Amino acid sequence: MNQDLAGIFEQHALWLQGEGGQKANLSGVDLSGRNLPGVDLSGADLSRADLSGANLRGATLLGTNLTGADMSGANLAGVNLVGAELSGADLSGTNLADATLVGADLVGEDLSGANLSRADLSGANLSQADLSGASLSRAILYNADLSGANLSGASLSHATLHKANLSNTDLSGADLRQAALGEANLSGATMPNGTRHA
Repeated sequence: MNQDLAGIFEQHALWLQGEGGQKANLSGVDLSGRNLPGVDLSGADLSRADLSGANLRGATLLGTNLTGADMSGANLAGVNLVGAELSGADLSGTNLADATLVGADLVGEDLSGANLSRADLSGANLSQADLSGASLSRAILYNADLSGANLSGASLSHATLHKANLSNTDLSGADLRQAALGEANLSGATMPNGTRHA
């Protein structure tokens, strides 16, 4: 499979450069535990692929189809996921530190225990997402929609939540120390101490 993968990546690189080649189709492929740091799979089809435990640190996945992919426990630190299709993806326990997820559609996704420290989630839709126990310290969540999300036990210390929608969000036991909450909507949210915001 390694030779096949090398060929697929080479053809995909040519396709990205407009020099022929072929867009990578890795739909349903088992890439679990693979070491693929810095790979550029922008626009590739990785739907339903098994990327659990894979190392994709610093990869570029612009507009990549990751629908239904299993990325649990994967290292996606510093990955650019702008425009990536992530519906139905399993991101539980994933390392997304310093990742770029601007405008990402993560409605109802499982990000429990994920590391999103310093990730840029500006304008992302995380409504109804499970972020319980996730690390979002120093994350940028400017204008993000977190309505109805489960952030219980999450670390949001020093996070930027300016203009974020946190309505009906569960923040019980969450760490909000020095989080910037200017103009954030907290209506109906369960606060870290268990009280409900008016």
